[in-house]
Amino acid sequence: MEQGRRPTLAPGGGKAVWRALGYLRRYKLETAGALVSLLLLSAANLAAPQMVRLAIDEGIARDNRSTLLAAVGGLVAIALVRGLFTFLQGYLAERASQGVAFDLRDGLFARIQRLSFSYYDQAQTGQLLTRLTNDVEQVRTFVGSGVVQFAASLVMLVGCAALLLGINLVLGVAAIAAVAPILWLLRRFMGQMGPLFGKLQASLGRLNTVLQEDLRGIRVVRAFSGEARETARYQRINDELLVQNLQVVDAISSNFPFVGFFANLGTLVVVGLGGVLIFGQRLTLGELLAFNSYLGFLLMPLMSVGFLSVQLSRAGASALRVFELLDTEVEVVDRPGARVLPPIQGRVEFRDVRFRYAGGEREVLRGVGFVAEPGQLVAILGTTGSGKSTIINLLPRFYDVTGGAVLVDGQDVREVTLSSLRSQIGIVLQEALLFSGTIRENIAYGRPEATLEEVQAAAEAAQAAGFIAELPQGYDTRVGERGVGLSGGQRQRLAIARALLTDPRLLILDDSTSAVDAETESAIQDALDRLMRGAHRTAIVIAQRVSTVRDADLILVLDEGRVVARGRHEELVASSPLYNEILGSQLQPAPAEVA
Repeated sequence: MEQGRRPTLAPGGGKAVWRALGYLRRYKLETAGALVSLLLLSAANLAAPQMVRLAIDEGIARDNRSTLLAAVGGLVAIALVRGLFTFLQGYLAERASQGVAFDLRDGLFARIQRLSFSYYDQAQTGQLLTRLTNDVEQVRTFVGSGVVQFAASLVMLVGCAALLLGINLVLGVAAIAAVAPILWLLRRFMGQMGPLFGKLQASLGRLNTVLQEDLRGIRVVRAFSGEARETARYQRINDELLVQNLQVVDAISSNFPFVGFFANLGTLVVVGLGGVLIFGQRLTLGELLAFNSYLGFLLMPLMSVGFLSVQLSRAGASALRVFELLDTEVEVVDRPGARVLPPIQGRVEFRDVRFRYAGGEREVLRGVGFVAEPGQLVAILGTTGSGKSTIINLLPRFYDVTGGAVLVDGQDVREVTLSSLRSQIGIVLQEALLFSGTIRENIAYGRPEATLEEVQAAAEAAQAAGFIAELPQGYDTRVGERGVGLSGGQRQRLAIARALLTDPRLLILDDSTSAVDAETESAIQDALDRLMRGAHRTAIVIAQRVSTVRDADLILVLDEGRVVARGRHEELVASSPLYNEILGSQLQPAPAEVA
């Protein structure tokens, strides 16, 4: 189970399953219809042995053909009723359970969209996928068919026990005493299953994590001949999953033979003691057959409860995992009374900012302070791990500072709504992520209502219109997952077009183009220059290129979480040894200098 900030949870799966059942309130008609159908179905089942008793004791034994025909007709009617209400119960219960699964998946996805970045820093994607898929399905199965079957079993248990005692008190007590140990076995069995299924679901999540990592990194695996190592890693977790599944099988196989033994013991008691009572004329043959049928009806729900206990244990473990995610605290949220940030001018101030990642032992930023005036280009340089990426993550409130304040136009970003803040910030990161969909949809991601002409204008400004025109369907060309099918330079230019279309006054940029050729780099740099310098934007850039720092209005040099030097290029060349070291070792030459 992934580590991180976790809410207080119920100690067992029972409360989590009960909470999941609360989702049925939105589907009252389907749930009520399934329960009514269940009650009528149970009544029909309990009436059937009485028809058999009537046919034997009143029809055959007394040669009463009308009674016999009435009993046979009653059995036919009962069969029809059972067929109708079996269908209704299953159909309505399935509709309700699918609704619950929809609500859980919807709620989980909404929570995942809002969870803080600190959660994803430590969470495994495979675990999240397992909760949205397998765990939700386990809960759905029990909430639908499992709960209905459990209710049907309880109705049949109570009804059969009452009828057994009503037909013959002595025989009824003897039969119930013979099968009573089954209840103890089932309770013991459920106690074993809960922990096993919790471990099993966690292992399944780890297996999904390995699978997802390998699918995303298949080129790296092949490039480093890591197929055997990855196969071994997957096999280790798969073996662990196999062992846990076999433990479940062992628990079932070591308990259910005893259930069968006590079930057969009950039948033996009924047949033996029932025969004695018939010879003593204290019981009729029809009553014995009806009694044996009711005993079967009593044993059937007991066996069903046994299998349902497996389902309940698995649903309980899954429900805990589902609600653990649903209850995880969202750390970065709108504060009570948060204001809407009006259209900004672009002044940014970091005021004695300190930051420590969740679970981290050291401060990544230690008293960082600077001011970027509207329209300025601020370049950030620094040693590895100095906190460059942290700075650009704090401005749109991907994380909250642990000390100091980040201000935009003089307003603390924690005091304004997230949507009004982030809607005015454009972000172009080093890894240009695209979504499955068309070129147009990806460019218009920040402004879905944008017209085709506006999308084309953004693409033109980002130097992307040329290659888009050569694609099979132009702007309607579909791209694969994460932009598969496009080159790195093409994806980067589409990301720039996406930022241009929103026309942000504040721009955050990681302008690395180290993975592309000189011609593509030159095109991207032209697009970046337009993006940074257009519309009087304030741009904060993690600098990767000499031309960027030469053009910057303010350069910040970071080392171990502090700003150790600041100024323009010429000033820092003359005064900062660290700046000169970074300039010579980390930054790329401008495109024109690549020859």
